[in-house]
Amino acid sequence: MDYEGFFEGELARLRGEGRYRVFATLTRAAGRFPKAIWHGPQGPREVTVWCSNDYLGMGQHPEVAAAMQATIAAEGAGAGGTRNISGTNRLHVDLEAELADLHGKAAALTFTSGYVANWTALSTLAARLPECVVLSDEKNHASMIEGIRHSRAEKQVFRHSDPADLAAKLQALPRDRAKIVAFESVYSMDGDIAPLAELAAVAKRHGALTYLDEVHAVGLYGPRGGGVAEREGLMDRFDVIQGTLGKAFGLIGGYIAASAALVDFVRSSGSGFIFTTAIPPVIAAGALASVRHLKRSGVERAALAANGALLKRRLLEAGLPLLANGSHIAPVIVGCPRRCKRLADRLLAEHDLYVQPINYPTVPRGSERLRLVATPLHGSAEIEALVAALDRLWGELSLARAA
Repeated sequence: MDYEGFFEGELARLRGEGRYRVFATLTRAAGRFPKAIWHGPQGPREVTVWCSNDYLGMGQHPEVAAAMQATIAAEGAGAGGTRNISGTNRLHVDLEAELADLHGKAAALTFTSGYVANWTALSTLAARLPECVVLSDEKNHASMIEGIRHSRAEKQVFRHSDPADLAAKLQALPRDRAKIVAFESVYSMDGDIAPLAELAAVAKRHGALTYLDEVHAVGLYGPRGGGVAEREGLMDRFDVIQGTLGKAFGLIGGYIAASAALVDFVRSSGSGFIFTTAIPPVIAAGALASVRHLKRSGVERAALAANGALLKRRLLEAGLPLLANGSHIAPVIVGCPRRCKRLADRLLAEHDLYVQPINYPTVPRGSERLRLVATPLHGSAEIEALVAALDRLWGELSLARAA
């Protein structure tokens, strides 16, 4: 077989469809987020980032940086091994206790990423629970889908955020059969928020274990940053709450919070936890500082909400096709991969505004978009400049306006 020919042919197909992904090379400017240095074809220059998942700018917060600097000076860089073999640091233990407290659970367990947390927890639970069936929201993240697939358990997909469809599928299953209902709180590409109370009630009525992904909500919602479930007073309704350290908390890593027995079961059985090197203590220290800060400070969350509302209002006033939702995420629909890429390229080259185009398979074909987030560190003048640039380019590229 001509292996190289195959690879080149597949890449050519992606380019032809306008879906070939080009990564912008950036250098983050310490203390100046959302500014960064873009290393483009004409050399380095400063740009404003509008698509970061560092939603609150905690990746550059002074308390986080100080904790990490102190830890690396005292302990060095790496963890030294897996959690089982020399890799469990006191900072891991402290961080897991802090995360358990954040979600009102007895225990928590950290992983190398949110993806690995979902993959490991769901694959382990679904594989080991006897005759388990997993009911998964049709818009669940790839990490959840992969974890369920790897478990080889039966899977049923229910309509997005539809308690009635979930109820119908659960009703058809034996009451005493092991069941997991898995869904997210904030869906990252559309920005919509699931009806947590209704979905949890349906699941509990049919004896199912509830698994809630709060990746795009932890740090951002609730009086202490516990997510949408905390904001709505529902944390006790969910058996497993999964989150990330790589978005609002500004670092990298993932975790689950649940009962002591469930967490210990995943710790003792999950291959994605057992056979990988632990997150470095320096990362755990930064995450611990970030979680503790956001537990006691609501300033960042309030500013995120205010800036997000301003950005959405200005996009709507400009007639741009904003996908309405109740979260901090502002998706602007373009509907064509080539035009989406062209729009993003011109924003960067002509206006020093960096937004990554979002294409299939991340979103369905025909719904290509720019996914914008106004963090607490974006100013009103920067929001106005972004909307003005979008408004002008929308007209020049003959893109469809809002109906």
